[in-house]
Amino acid sequence: MLKWGFDDVQGNITFELCVNTTGWISFGMSPNGGMTGADLVIGGVNPDGFYFGDYHANGNEMPTLDQEQSYSLLSLTETDGQTTMRFERSIKSCDTDDHPITELPVKLIYAYGQTDQIGYHRQLRGTKEVNLLKYMPRSIPTQSQYFDLTMLNFTVPPADTRYECRVLNAPTFAEKQHIYRIQPLIDHPDVVHHLLLYKCLPHVNETFQEQCYTNPKHGACFQIMAAWGVGGGDFEVPEHVGIPIGGDEGDCMYRLEIHYNNPMMIEGRVDNSGLRLHYTSQLRKHDAGTLQAGLAVAPGYSIPPNTTSFHTYGVCDLSANTKDMQVFATGLHTHLAGRKVRVGHFREDKQIGFLAFDDHYDFEFQEIKNLGKIKTLKMGDSLVVECTYDTSNRTGLTWGGLSTQEEMCLVFVLYYPASNISNCVSFPDIEALKTKLGASTDNELYMTLSQKTWDEEAVIEYERTLKNIPQDLMVDDGENMHWNRIDKISDLMESPTPSCDRTPPRPGPSNASNMARVSWILLLLIWVVMRAF
Repeated sequence: MLKWGFDDVQGNITFELCVNTTGWISFGMSPNGGMTGADLVIGGVNPDGFYFGDYHANGNEMPTLDQEQSYSLLSLTETDGQTTMRFERSIKSCDTDDHPITELPVKLIYAYGQTDQIGYHRQLRGTKEVNLLKYMPRSIPTQSQYFDLTMLNFTVPPADTRYECRVLNAPTFAEKQHIYRIQPLIDHPDVVHHLLLYKCLPHVNETFQEQCYTNPKHGACFQIMAAWGVGGGDFEVPEHVGIPIGGDEGDCMYRLEIHYNNPMMIEGRVDNSGLRLHYTSQLRKHDAGTLQAGLAVAPGYSIPPNTTSFHTYGVCDLSANTKDMQVFATGLHTHLAGRKVRVGHFREDKQIGFLAFDDHYDFEFQEIKNLGKIKTLKMGDSLVVECTYDTSNRTGLTWGGLSTQEEMCLVFVLYYPASNISNCVSFPDIEALKTKLGASTDNELYMTLSQKTWDEEAVIEYERTLKNIPQDLMVDDGENMHWNRIDKISDLMESPTPSCDRTPPRPGPSNASNMARVSWILLLLIWVVMRAF
């Protein structure tokens, strides 16, 4: 159990970690959810008193004690088989070994042992991503029920990638309901990579389950209702927002799409994964919607091999939108080669900030993240989605596509009030690319790219070409496709970096005082159960 609170005036954040053990306990913040680069504290109670320290991890090995001890121990007790450690640090620490605490979500990790001999934790560990400074308050309605939308006894084939779709009915509601929590039901976490739930148009009226994108009817189910990615858990919308179902929404069908990633070619897996949707008749103030934005998922663009930092771009032009969007959460998405994702927010052709970014993107942690505050996308605003890829371990081109070995560059934007816009993407003008590379046909373009010697200079020149040729923009509002065009991709500003505070930590307790109680001043107390996923 982790509790935390912060004092904006003093600039400190306080944590209390309680673990069911009488051995050592550890808590930290990690750039990617693992040990490498993690900022850690380790402590416990032994016959001589207590021990506590500020560490950093260079890899999967014993962490190194920081030269600068930025964390201050407030209390450390062991009672009834539980160890409780309370400690604090400056929110804006200057120690380069400390992880920055900002208004962005951070991956929290914990581990513990059953003795005071600090060592490898094995399975006694976990991770969860939360926004420490902007935690979104939530409520549980009294009139709450749920229904499940899942696959039906699907046998996962021994293939690297499979997208399976099931079109099915949800319960019929005469009155509108609001979905407030999305709970993943994952039978086989080692092969289920991500899933999406789409709302279908009224003319879709029969159920079926088959490989995705092999039936024209799949294209009639395109409005995103819910999403889940590997590493994610339950997701709840803010307490004044709900995802509408029933009533005026009509008695429509839904398409569940699951991406199965099975590189080990495991046979015989029968899967019934899907989503449990918790809903209430106590309607919230706003209906929520989901927008997919970024680079269109289509053949034709490629990422060169032998590079550690190749950038692709997708643009979402909201000129066709008829009302402002109040954004409360985002989900970033690439495949295996993705290392960074940044979503630049532009107004009147000038960047005003980032809607979201992750400079330590990890394929294994693709959670929908609350922003912690509302960001407004005004009519006429645009988004530039930049993805950075590392293909240093690949010898051939990486193409855009659905397979895990292919790539995507997308952001899912959760907002209110809901509109009909579901897809807002762009794609480089292939004819302009052919002209730049001296190719006259699609086949010539493919051969030119495949046979090219991809040294550093060639990679830089190709990235510059893709960024400076026109992009075709597309917005789908359910009734019409709105097309536009831009001449080149705008540059993004540098990712924000936190400033630091060199105020030394307060002195910790002595053994003689045995952890005197410390009051928390102006403390917003928030707590979350930490589980391993």
